[in-house]
Amino acid sequence: MNRFIISAAELCKACGACEVACVQVHAAVGLQAYPRLHETKTSRGIVHIQCRHCEDAPCTDVCPVAAISHGIDTIDLNESTCIGCKMCALACPFGAIAAYGSSPQSQQLPDAGHDKITLPPRSSLFEWFAGVRTVAIKCDLCYFRADGPKCVEVCPTRALRVIDDETFADAAGTKKRQSAELMSQMP
Repeated sequence: MNRFIISAAELCKACGACEVACVQVHAAVGLQAYPRLHETKTSRGIVHIQCRHCEDAPCTDVCPVAAISHGIDTIDLNESTCIGCKMCALACPFGAIAAYGSSPQSQQLPDAGHDKITLPPRSSLFEWFAGVRTVAIKCDLCYFRADGPKCVEVCPTRALRVIDDETFADAAGTKKRQSAELMSQMP
C-alpha cells in the first residue's frame, strides 16, 4: 500500500496553515511555490484535496514523458521532467493534480535587471501565460524532509495524518476487535 495523507473533516478549522507550510517548505528546496493540498468546504466539514498516491495511479499511465512514476510507497513526480501537458490532471480521479508555473528564472533574479513578474491567479486548469513554464504539482509527502509532511506537522488541530501500512493494519485490527466484541454480546 502506498502512503498518503488523510484529513478528518470534523477537526479541520480551515486555518490554511497546511497550505502555507506546504508552499514555504517546497519553495525552500527549489520546487514550485504552490500548495500540494487545498482546503475545500463540504456539507460535512472541511476536507483536503490532495494526492492519494493510488496503487493503480492513472496519472502514471497517461504521462507521455514518465515524469510521474511509482516510487517505493508513493507516486513520484519529477517537476524537471514534466512538460506541462496536463494529462495527469485530467486522469486524476481525485482532482489532486494542479498545473502551475513560475516566471522564468531570468525574470526572478534581482541582478538580471528585471522586476519580478507577478502573475494573476489561474482561473482554470488550461489557462497559460506567455513565458511561464507550467508543470504538474501534486503531493509528494515532503520526501525531502526526514520529519515527513510539513502539513501534518503544522496542523494545529491534528486534522491531517499520514496513512501507511502500519496505521492501516492498526485500524483493521481495531475494527476486528470491535466486531468480535459486538458478536460476543449478541444472544
